[in-house]
Amino acid sequence: MTDIVVVESPAKAKTIEKYLGGDYKVLASFGHVRDLPPKDGSVRPEEDFAMDWEADERGQKQMKAISSALRGAKRLYLATDPDREGEAISWHVQDMLQKSGALKGVQVQRITFNEITKRAVQYAIAHPRKLDTPLIEAYLARRALDYLVGFNLSPVLWRKLPGSKSAGRVQSVALRLICEREAEIEAFVAREYWTIEARMATVSGAPFQARLTHHEGRKLDQFDLPNEATAMAAKAAVEAATFTVGSVEKKRVKRNPPAPFQTSTLQQEASRKLGMGAQMTMRTAQQLYEGVDIGGETVGLITYMRTDGVQMAREAIQELRGHIKTQFGEDYLPGAPREYSSRAKNAQEAHEAIRPTDVTRTPEQAARYLNDAQRKLYELVWKRAVASQMQSAELDQTVVELVEPTGRTRLRANGSVIAFDGFLKLYREDVDDGASSEDEDSRILPPMRQGEPTKRHDVTASQHFTQPPPRFSEASLVKKMEELGIGRPSTYASILQVLQDREYVKLDKRRFMPEDRGRLVTAFLVAFFERYVDTGFTAGLEEQLDDISGGRADWRAVMHQFWRDFHGAIEATADLKISDVIDRLDEELGPHFFPRQADGGDPRVCPSCSNGRLGLRLGRTGAFIGCSAYPECRYTRPLAVPGAEGEGQQALADGVRVLGTDPATGQEVSLRRGPYGIYAQLGEGGVDAKGKPTKPKRASLSRGMDPETMTLDAALALLSMPRIVGLHPETGEEISSNLGRFGPYLKMGALSKSMDRDDDPLTIGLNRAVALLADAKPRGITIGEHPQGGGAVEVRRGRFGPFLLHGTRVANLPRGTEMEAVTLDEAVKLLAEKGKELPPKKGMKGRKAPAKKAAAPKAEVAPAAAKKAPAKKAAPKKAASAKAPAKKAPARKPAAKKAATKKAGG
Repeated sequence: MTDIVVVESPAKAKTIEKYLGGDYKVLASFGHVRDLPPKDGSVRPEEDFAMDWEADERGQKQMKAISSALRGAKRLYLATDPDREGEAISWHVQDMLQKSGALKGVQVQRITFNEITKRAVQYAIAHPRKLDTPLIEAYLARRALDYLVGFNLSPVLWRKLPGSKSAGRVQSVALRLICEREAEIEAFVAREYWTIEARMATVSGAPFQARLTHHEGRKLDQFDLPNEATAMAAKAAVEAATFTVGSVEKKRVKRNPPAPFQTSTLQQEASRKLGMGAQMTMRTAQQLYEGVDIGGETVGLITYMRTDGVQMAREAIQELRGHIKTQFGEDYLPGAPREYSSRAKNAQEAHEAIRPTDVTRTPEQAARYLNDAQRKLYELVWKRAVASQMQSAELDQTVVELVEPTGRTRLRANGSVIAFDGFLKLYREDVDDGASSEDEDSRILPPMRQGEPTKRHDVTASQHFTQPPPRFSEASLVKKMEELGIGRPSTYASILQVLQDREYVKLDKRRFMPEDRGRLVTAFLVAFFERYVDTGFTAGLEEQLDDISGGRADWRAVMHQFWRDFHGAIEATADLKISDVIDRLDEELGPHFFPRQADGGDPRVCPSCSNGRLGLRLGRTGAFIGCSAYPECRYTRPLAVPGAEGEGQQALADGVRVLGTDPATGQEVSLRRGPYGIYAQLGEGGVDAKGKPTKPKRASLSRGMDPETMTLDAALALLSMPRIVGLHPETGEEISSNLGRFGPYLKMGALSKSMDRDDDPLTIGLNRAVALLADAKPRGITIGEHPQGGGAVEVRRGRFGPFLLHGTRVANLPRGTEMEAVTLDEAVKLLAEKGKELPPKKGMKGRKAPAKKAAAPKAEVAPAAAKKAPAKKAAPKKAASAKAPAKKAPARKPAAKKAATKKAGG
């Protein structure tokens, strides 16, 4: 009788099944099997936070496979990842199986392993446990919190701040940190200061550098030499003096190795040393954890990578110490094992640090089985873990004071020498993101003794300016969030990615810069929901979640307390006017959008009319800068600081910016601002042969196109869309790129494919286009001629699923039926039994039919009846009943709201 084991990923499933043998069948859940449906009511505070869960198609498929495998099985082992999310997945799997009746006579046990090795998996099977209820309740509370914040706060943003996307509980706080750092940088005023250094030498001629520390009998602080005049006076004093060695102070200091990696420190070091983003780091670590093929066997190289713990198993420490003694010698092995502890209080603290599963598998040995990213990350993990158990480094530090006879002027020379390298022989931790590669521990001073005279060579006065605080990198932001207790390290990578996906921030030279959209959202949240983007409040909430996971707090009590206050804050914005929002944002962000001018002029004076004042305005599609003299003055400009991205930026004065003349037609090409964004326009339109006005040719700018740098050639290329990319090398069909309602796309015959974020429809090449179209699915398949005539029968891909089309008759395919699986006979039968006639298209004869249908006050008109409606002459008589459908119009709003809420998220 086969026992069933459920893990998260199929890669793990194959490896673990090999470890366990033929008595076990291992299946994958492919992550979460169900989630909260993205619609109102999925979490109901009024019902003690009852939740609705829904499995998607993939989740249903996996659960069906697990249910089938359980027939005749005696035991079910839930072996999902050893963290909060893994515990939740196991709970979901058990709950769904229980409700379906698949667990009758089956014993359910929970097992976890920190590494995917045969030893660890077999030990877990022999030591099962029950599901951890407090951990599951912590997951429920966290999921409910994120849902309630996202699905209640995001709609407020959409209504009161058009153009914004959504807000999340933790991501909004991270965004605030980035925005506030940028505000500090903008408000920063550089301050000048000078330093004096002298190139000295001993009597024997050995050179060294010394810095001025005392001038005119007073110790110098950073700004005591504020300008060139004072610096030159201090320099002259050094040049006029003769220095002897006043004191020599030597001391030996120890430097201890850093702890082995946890999730946050791994992300920080991978960013600093390897240039890996948080997402790439976690993705690569997942691959190393799940295993790579080494000599025909899948081997897990590191332990579980989502952990807040820094301790290691006793046997792992002994293996590390044995390796250190063998490879480096006893001098590098401390007398006792090093013990590390973390300040984190959440449930993941019990997990091991990230370490190699086998220390004898060195990075050099594993390198040939790994890709470049895997090799670099494995080496980082391996060296950090080994170094954590090595002897401390010892440094001899020397400070030499140089004095002149009066004692009013003094110099200082510092040096340090590594007396014993210890763990530094293997691993050095960067001090900062921008740390110099120069070895700070190897500034050697020549031997000197007290009273010894010295020689002075040249003296240098150097000008400096204070620097603004640096923008956050991924590493420094993760470190800051961890210090503040915001979120959890396992979620940091996804949080940072969401901020970029929603275009709230961008990464520039590996540093986060807030987009204007992100600054607007932050300013809005700080103005009207300050408590919920406060770092202290968010950190306090995390502590409550930790208390739940530790069994110290009731999750529903925590949720009731949060919801009472949060719901009240949401209700308080019901009567908030857009004008109030604009005034608050304009006041808050004025220094950013209207920076002070070098000539002292007013940055808010309208450059078009000179009478109006510039201010923040909100349009249908978002915020922009506009003139107070509107509508007389129509000056606008996008949200951007003038000159911030270089010279030559031009605003869309009066909503229009002329780019030049089309050489083919002689018509003017311009950029214009419309209600749905900026677009290019050719000419001004005209009249056709019948004297009817014609619209000019227009093309909207796609994402990534900067109106400030748009050239005439680029605008003409945009207006000439679709663009022929080339011929497919295999089929010979023409491939074209175009801009559609949902962005740029490629088309080849019946195939179409949306382009990725980084693809440009104006420049995309043939090779890239062929690669994208390789994954495209046809919009329709012709399956044969209808036996009764009338043309071909097609299967087409529709908005709500595949459907059949024959002439003007359509029929939906049964749920779950694949397009390619439908035969002609089945299609003809479906069209006959369930087919409906398409309603007339707009502009065809009988186009008044929809109006007549809308006028029906008591019953909906079927599509087939709607087609016959134009033949009826009684339609005008029912005009009096036209008000009835108008009353029904509001009933459509919930549907719209349902669609909108899909965009809200935690």
